[in-house]
Amino acid sequence: MKKVITIPNAPAPIGPYSQAIQKNDTLYVSGQIPLDPQTGELQLDSIQQAAKQVMENIKALVVTAGFKMTDVVKCSIFLKSMDDFADVNEVYASYFTTEPPARETVQVSKLPLGVPVEISCIAIC
Repeated sequence: MKKVITIPNAPAPIGPYSQAIQKNDTLYVSGQIPLDPQTGELQLDSIQQAAKQVMENIKALVVTAGFKMTDVVKCSIFLKSMDDFADVNEVYASYFTTEPPARETVQVSKLPLGVPVEISCIAIC
């Protein structure tokens, strides 16, 4: 049986999808954008600020579902520009200090609300 994970300290979906879905011991976190769930404002002053907000949104969902960031086994990073790769990578690395998950990073032509970065993940406990 699947369980929908919905929490107030992660952005509400901007479309017909769930923030996260838990199925048994696996958590699937939908792509997160740099939307501050408290203010509803996009955090776009810098790519580092945007990436940090994205990772905080992911962390809030992972932890609320009863998982830890060390349970994350796969991430997908979508960038509007590969020129931001190093800056996003630096922020991302601060959330996975040991045994980082598998991942891919791809450049896309456009992301929801025109944001520069979106990240999704899968965690298994």
